[in-house]
Amino acid sequence: MSDALEETAKLYDEAARELHLAARHCEVAAQHFRAGQVPRGAAHAWSARGHLLDALDRLDEQAREHAGRSRPEF
Repeated sequence: MSDALEETAKLYDEAARELHLAARHCEVAAQHFRAGQVPRGAAHAWSARGHLLDALDRLDEQAREHAGRSRPEF
C-alpha cells in the first residue's frame, strides 16, 4: 500500500474512532437525563458534539484532498 493510501486509511480510522466516542457519550447522556442529572447529561451531550466535530474535520480533510485531485470533465 502506498504511503498516501495509508494516510487516507488513517483519517478514516480516526473519524470512526471519534464517531464511536460520540455515540458512547450520547448513550451516557441519555442515562443521565433519565436519572434527572441534567448537568451531567449536558456535559456528555457537549462531549458527543465535540467528538462529532472532530470526526467531521477528518472527513472534511479527506474531501478537500479528493477535490484537489479530481479533474472535472466539463
